[in-house]
Amino acid sequence: MSPEEENTISVDGRLVDLRNRPLAALLAWLIPGAGHYYQGRTTKAAIFFVCILSTWILGFGLGGKHVVYSSWQPGDKRWHYFLQAGAGVVALPAYLQGRRMNDATDALSLSTNPNYEPLWGGLMAPPYRPVIENQADEVAAWYATYGAGYEMGTWYTVIAGLLNILVIYDAYGGPLSIPISGRKIEDETDPDDEPEDERETSKTST
Repeated sequence: MSPEEENTISVDGRLVDLRNRPLAALLAWLIPGAGHYYQGRTTKAAIFFVCILSTWILGFGLGGKHVVYSSWQPGDKRWHYFLQAGAGVVALPAYLQGRRMNDATDALSLSTNPNYEPLWGGLMAPPYRPVIENQADEVAAWYATYGAGYEMGTWYTVIAGLLNILVIYDAYGGPLSIPISGRKIEDETDPDDEPEDERETSKTST
């Protein structure tokens, strides 16, 4: 089987060319909908792009632009970021800011170096360390400032990342290879389509 045949599937009587599947999946991760656009599935591409990024941006705004950051330190293990990163390149600044913060964190005291300055005006930068539960720190200040919006923003961005993981799978695997339009498979026959004399014969034989 040629590579072209391996990347072409039949869905509802139509052939869908998925092109280079790994590349489509990578593009779908970088920018929601980009993998489908590359495959020529432009309607899905537009829907995914608008829905996922609007959800992500809404959540980002609700949390005061502080809900997406990368940190894995005692008191601040931000596991949400692994899911938020599913939305692709929009979450990349948080990874770079996290690396910069790690370099500016003292290994013994786990405190941020006083000379530390985040990139890009602090966009997606982790909170200053240490972060200690039930004590006044930068995370506590964010919660106090944005209230429920901070929590909602976190979950909106997480959901957007999770949705894009499904989109990545769809770009790689393609749509379900089953009839979805209501049309019947050709080798299946409907009893109502049988000639009347054949139905009478089958009735008398039973």
